[in-house]
Amino acid sequence: MLKSPDLPDCIYPGQPVIIRPSSPTPEHSLYLSNLDDQKFLRFSIKYLYLFKKSVSCVSLKCSLSRVLVDYYPLAGRLRTSSENDQNFEVDCNGEGAVFAEAFMDITAEEFLQFSKLPNRSWRKLLYKVEAPSFLDVPPLVVQVTNLRCGGMILCTAINHCLCDGTGTSQFLHAWAHITTKPQTDLPIIPFHSRHVLNPRNPPQTKFHHPQYTKFTPSHPQVDVVKFLQSQPLVPTYFTFTPSEILHLKKQCVPSLKCTAFEALATHTWRSWVRSLDLSPSLNVKLLFSINVRKTLDPEIPKGYYGNGFVLGCAQSTVKDLVTANLSHGVKSVQEAKSTLNDDYIRSMVDLLEDKTVKTDLTTSLVISQWSKLGLEDVDFGEGKPLHMGPLASDIYCLFLPVAGDSNAVGVLVSMPESVAERFEFYMQDCWDREENGDANNGYHAKEFII
Repeated sequence: MLKSPDLPDCIYPGQPVIIRPSSPTPEHSLYLSNLDDQKFLRFSIKYLYLFKKSVSCVSLKCSLSRVLVDYYPLAGRLRTSSENDQNFEVDCNGEGAVFAEAFMDITAEEFLQFSKLPNRSWRKLLYKVEAPSFLDVPPLVVQVTNLRCGGMILCTAINHCLCDGTGTSQFLHAWAHITTKPQTDLPIIPFHSRHVLNPRNPPQTKFHHPQYTKFTPSHPQVDVVKFLQSQPLVPTYFTFTPSEILHLKKQCVPSLKCTAFEALATHTWRSWVRSLDLSPSLNVKLLFSINVRKTLDPEIPKGYYGNGFVLGCAQSTVKDLVTANLSHGVKSVQEAKSTLNDDYIRSMVDLLEDKTVKTDLTTSLVISQWSKLGLEDVDFGEGKPLHMGPLASDIYCLFLPVAGDSNAVGVLVSMPESVAERFEFYMQDCWDREENGDANNGYHAKEFII
């Protein structure tokens, strides 16, 4: 019986195996676009799925081998580009994905009851590939952990340089589709060429892009994120029901109409800033992912299997964000979204030709939107997951799907232990204060000290 959040050790019946495509695949070097090849994305997206009933590992291996024929870059290996040692490319060589099989002596119910938030012991659920560098880790690593109750936990690690959340969801649905209907074709055929996002020659950076900064020795004077990463962090999680999201949206009525994302993202941003007691004059940013597959002219082809998102950037002084009505931050988010047309995105791609440019994370909260990707609907034949989420929590904020309620949103972000309680207060106990117009109640700004 599991009596603490820490999971028991996995029992591995054998060594992990390599799953290769079931038939020959193209052998070539795959160019990564400037949106793919950002240093900000040089990590693996790690998903965790909890299912009530397990699926045969033989079946999962067979279907994975089949789906890797179409998603063959995931069976390749990253390497330094032959043309520029600052860039990565994919060697599409069919070497295969890592597949580990394990057993853990817990039940699905125990996992849900006692291990509600990511913790260090969750890392046991994904086989760690010992490799000298990030480049040497296969782009796809899978672990299937069977549970005492007959359920299973499926964890995947997919290299973010190869795809974004949309692409990951597309791949997982394809794998599930072939598992349940092995004789059928894929519902969406992946499109692998990244040349639709080639930079122009010469590059034409026509706009200011506050999402990025060019590193200089004297910059920055304040680095909130570096400070956060130096602290002991604890995960915080909140579920926002449709009625609670509507309540947030109503705080901008009648002068402003907004989406559920705009309202919840602004509320989370404000709560984050309030909890950190930042200097009132400090300029803070909210960076949030926006799918631009249909924004570009012409549109990116259906099934595009690369990073098809950019970061929108809302910004405000701390004082304006935390003392004004919620609509102040919402307007900033809307303005950031309104700039993202074809010209602006092409300018951003061109800007990233300069490899000294990097994402400005110094005073930024980053929100990644997972709640509208259909991740909670992945079904390998024994039903949809009881739980879906990340394997770990970080200072980057995730908007997650909520099992059983497609309109609810889960908000997960790690905060320093010293401010986690304050952050939870601002996230949860805001209704009366906002309605009474006392948006600054409980907030006392002071200089942030690194």
